[in-house]
Amino acid sequence: MSARRVLLVAGARPNFMKVAPIAAALRKRDDLEAVLVHTGQHYDRAMSELFFEQLGIEEPPYRLGVGSGSHAAQTAEIMSRFEPVLGEVRPAAVVVVGDVNSTIAAALVAVKEGTPVAHVEAGLRSFDRTMPEEINRLLTDAISTWLFVTEPSGVENLQREGVDPARVHLVGNVMIDTLLRFRERAAALDVPGTMGLEPGGYAVLTMHRPSNVDDPETLAARLAPVLSLAEEMPVVFPVHPRTRAVLSGAGTGSGGQLRLCDPMGYLEFLGLMSSARLVLTDSGGIQEETTVLGVPCVTLRDNTERPITVTQGTNRLAGTRPDRIRSAISEALTAPSTGRVPDLWDGRAAERIVDVLRLSIDG
Repeated sequence: MSARRVLLVAGARPNFMKVAPIAAALRKRDDLEAVLVHTGQHYDRAMSELFFEQLGIEEPPYRLGVGSGSHAAQTAEIMSRFEPVLGEVRPAAVVVVGDVNSTIAAALVAVKEGTPVAHVEAGLRSFDRTMPEEINRLLTDAISTWLFVTEPSGVENLQREGVDPARVHLVGNVMIDTLLRFRERAAALDVPGTMGLEPGGYAVLTMHRPSNVDDPETLAARLAPVLSLAEEMPVVFPVHPRTRAVLSGAGTGSGGQLRLCDPMGYLEFLGLMSSARLVLTDSGGIQEETTVLGVPCVTLRDNTERPITVTQGTNRLAGTRPDRIRSAISEALTAPSTGRVPDLWDGRAAERIVDVLRLSIDG
């Protein structure tokens, strides 16, 4: 039985939406067993526990309780605490998702112990090596056995890097598996109604990347166009813990119709985002979700590792200059939305991943 175990590693909020459909797909197979490890990279209720409850993820048998810390300290601590788990479970494969420190840490430990690794969301590239996530993506792809890709750009990036095509599998997007499964349940909560918002009459803002929020002056500059928008319509801003700590120093609070609130559960935020007129974000996953929802998105970054959301979806890459952000907001509000849902973003990505793993492990 132990030779058939597949160890799933999750650590940060975006990971939970990605492992949930993979765990569900594995549960349907009699010959494979999912074993979940929660590293504790995100550890408070709003950023972690509530997601497990809402997504129907079974209680993880292994919780590493790593918590916050510098990139080096956090990565090292995850590696140290994950190693004995790997030795106890002795899985046939380790599955890591996304691009957080938990991803590269678990992958490094597994590969050094001779356990093959599957990387879900492989091949995504921002081509900006100042981003810690880019380093995590590059290194995880380099050492993984199976590279599960969400969009064609990922396949092209891996080809340019000389990766053996046999390792690369274009399977679709597991985050969209979760969105499609829970979309109706999220809508039934009527989050906009409970907040006194009219569908299509408000915007949603998220910001958490260090380059946007760690410096008070930078954060104030990013928020200036948003505050202008808040004079026209309500802008709901669920504040990430790292962002809230800097807001007071930026001299920015609730201005106009800018509504600050605590982070939301997955279902609540999905319901809020689904009925928005516009979403502004620096998150990669939200660029994908808005594309499927058909909601205009303005990305407050100079680059994106998810270019299909721009070429096929509803996403506009605004950059970080206030004038460019204002222009992108204006265009998003006035131009007709012509986005389409990318191929294979159909709710079955996890099934394709498990099919590949099953055949490979059997072989």
